[in-house]
Amino acid sequence: MRLTGILFSLLILLFGSYDISRGSELQRASAAYKEGDNDTALQTFKPIAEKGDMIAQFNLAKMYREGKGVSKDYKSAIKWFNLSAEQGNAAAQYHLGVAYSFGLGVVPDYEIALKWYLKSAEQGNAFAQHHLSLLYYFGNGVSEDKKYAYMWANLASLSGIEMAEQLRQVLTEQMTASQIDEALLLTRKCKDKNFNGC
Repeated sequence: MRLTGILFSLLILLFGSYDISRGSELQRASAAYKEGDNDTALQTFKPIAEKGDMIAQFNLAKMYREGKGVSKDYKSAIKWFNLSAEQGNAAAQYHLGVAYSFGLGVVPDYEIALKWYLKSAEQGNAFAQHHLSLLYYFGNGVSEDKKYAYMWANLASLSGIEMAEQLRQVLTEQMTASQIDEALLLTRKCKDKNFNGC
């Protein structure tokens, strides 16, 4: 029994030091990126991203999208955003929604944009919530639905997104009092469910 405890402790130490090491590499890469040392950031992020780290994948995607340390390459950015998003990174999911909304490195497709915005919004990403409100308002990738547009705009505006507040005000002028009441009920239910299944 004592040998099992020692082996378990040894495994924690071994794997724990790997995570700490990877974490310090990520910190070094992030610091280099913030300081404009894109070569160091790229050289540090890339091997960590290739090992499957979603934060490194997200940062590498941004570098490709912005052309920092590499030539601007939306297709490579999409590849890395997708790998990160598939692991649940809300920011990467949001950026994929933007890419599919505007055709950045992909063929524009509002239905795919909707999927990624929704995954991000369900994790509380206010920018994704705002973009969802626009998709529902204009009927892009989803049937036009002012109640859901209001709900998502309201949720995003509660997080301080000014453009979402402006859309919410526009919707207030276009909707009946009972539609607004229904939208507010949807908002409360969505918040109660922590944005899941809204």
